[in-house]
Amino acid sequence: MSIKVKNIMIKDVVCATVPGSRDDALKILKSEHVSGVPVIKNKKLAGIVTRTDLLKHPDEEQLALIMTRDPITISPDCDIANAAKAILTGNIRRLPVVIDDTLIGILTVADLVEAIANMDLKDSIEDYVKSDLVAIWDGTPLPVVMDILRLSNQEAAPVLNSNGELVGIITERDLLDVSEIVDSVEKFDMSAASDGDAWAWESMRDTMNLYYGVSRIKLPEVPVKDVMIKDVIKAFRRSEISDCAKKMRRNRVDQMPVVTAQNKLEGLLLDKDLIKILIK
Repeated sequence: MSIKVKNIMIKDVVCATVPGSRDDALKILKSEHVSGVPVIKNKKLAGIVTRTDLLKHPDEEQLALIMTRDPITISPDCDIANAAKAILTGNIRRLPVVIDDTLIGILTVADLVEAIANMDLKDSIEDYVKSDLVAIWDGTPLPVVMDILRLSNQEAAPVLNSNGELVGIITERDLLDVSEIVDSVEKFDMSAASDGDAWAWESMRDTMNLYYGVSRIKLPEVPVKDVMIKDVIKAFRRSEISDCAKKMRRNRVDQMPVVTAQNKLEGLLLDKDLIKILIK
């Protein structure tokens, strides 16, 4: 039985409007604890504005010049397989749901993961595990960790001890939480999303790389083991697809390290790779 977008989309969508300003959008992001919202003009969808957009245009005040215009959209009657394909092809994490350009909802990667969690799929995740990843030694200083993530274009990395065992994971958000931003106050305005928010979970990425361009980040000279997430949500290659989706959704994570029975790192399962199951 196919699942329609309208059955799993978020219906209560907070929007910005044009004409509007940078401050208007920022107030909405902060007050609603979300990291991106659709933009409406004359009751029609005009674009999307995210924290990423605000960081890309630090000197622009007009919302119409900051937002992403003509975003990829989807119909509420489309199958979620079409939604997954649109998200993967467009390299995005949210899809406005429209009827005749009128916004009626929004669909996120998190919503698709939740749908997979409810499908009771018993096949293993093996075909969706990312093996070309970067791991970090737990004694690596934070400034070096930041450079590793930036140079490898990664948002997160598993952390290993001297025995090669998985002992944690470090994300760009963790680095931002302990960083001091020099010559800029953007960071304090932009990092308002809470970990319990569904929109925040599916879109808390791509901000760190932009900070490199607009600010100087000062990180304490401490090893990554002092700030990493130690209670890691893990999986095995033979773990079932729906079980992993449930873990991701329940714990509000975008990725899960995949380990052996000896706790040796084998790969990484990303939420975007997991939704490929919908178009297989």
